[in-house]
Amino acid sequence: MTKTAIITGGGRGIGRGCALELAKQGCDIVLVDLIPEDLANTKAEIELLGQSCRTFLADVADFARAHDILAEIEAQTGPVDILVNNAGKSNTAGITEITEESFDRTIAINLKGAFNWTHATAPGMLRTGRGRIVMMSSLNAYTGGVTSAVSRFSYTTAKAGLLGMTRALAKELAPHILVNAVCPGIIETERSNAMIRARKDELVRGITMGRTGTPADVAQVVAFLCLSEPCFMTGQDLKIDGLQWII
Repeated sequence: MTKTAIITGGGRGIGRGCALELAKQGCDIVLVDLIPEDLANTKAEIELLGQSCRTFLADVADFARAHDILAEIEAQTGPVDILVNNAGKSNTAGITEITEESFDRTIAINLKGAFNWTHATAPGMLRTGRGRIVMMSSLNAYTGGVTSAVSRFSYTTAKAGLLGMTRALAKELAPHILVNAVCPGIIETERSNAMIRARKDELVRGITMGRTGTPADVAQVVAFLCLSEPCFMTGQDLKIDGLQWII
């Protein structure tokens, strides 16, 4: 039976990589994003792989919108099998600069967004007695981010919160729904940020594998967590960083 996978923030970057890999492995895809052009481009790529793809323009911080979309999906195809809570947003402001509004928005996208979509998706998974949920955390959840990191404490706070959410939900939703997290290190996307481009040689020297990561590196691990059978892994967080030994 074909599985249905939702990827939030699925239009580009790591989310796009996860969507393409899951499609290659036979999943039908639902993409959620805020950028129509990215949604359209990734949808076209998925359909070229022979899998169906539906797209939804939505802010993951919107609780009601998540539930409305899930109701529409379930009415058409039934409960989803896989949820990848990938949507995220960096924040460069430090503690003496950040506003309350900016902090709240960072938490709303990176942490509350995962709550919104899990809250919407989990009941259907529980009804069918199966499901996989993957949280996209970050190596910053462990390191706090390097001094010159693009994303400072508010992003790190949200990503660390995802690890606690992962462990708690893994216990609550066991044994049929598996909940795990991945923690990417330095990943270059098709729209890689200026910090990585400007400091790439320096950053690579601190990575044991001698290169930055790619969305495909992350997607391979996400696909394993979503599709491997049998799977005796839940409540875990996997670092995908090439062993970044200088932090």
